[in-house]
Amino acid sequence: MSNHKSALDDMLNNKIKRGYKSQETIFHSDQGTIYSSVAFNNAHKDYNIKRSMSRIGTPTDNPIIESKNGWLKKEMYIDFNQDDYDTVEEYINAIIYDHNYLRPSYALKYKTPIEYRTQLGFK
Repeated sequence: MSNHKSALDDMLNNKIKRGYKSQETIFHSDQGTIYSSVAFNNAHKDYNIKRSMSRIGTPTDNPIIESKNGWLKKEMYIDFNQDDYDTVEEYINAIIYDHNYLRPSYALKYKTPIEYRTQLGFK
């Protein structure tokens, strides 16, 4: 659970750094066992977070992220050979780096996410 707590702390600290401290945070997830567990819910009970969950068996509740996850899984399979990495962490970090620094996006005017954020003044 410490990894979940650390990820939650990082997310909320970034929210504060960006000037959104006073805005409500909505955490949306599916019905996965991690997200519906008592331990996970207790990890963020002291934060101002509104929980939102998809209905069971209805990926259409959050079609944007479902589409993104499907696309990402396909890209992982096509572009990355997991045998090239010593650890799962290295594998995931390579995929994240590729997505953020090397893949231009039509929705971001053919900029990578990092280029786009930098242009907006975020670091």
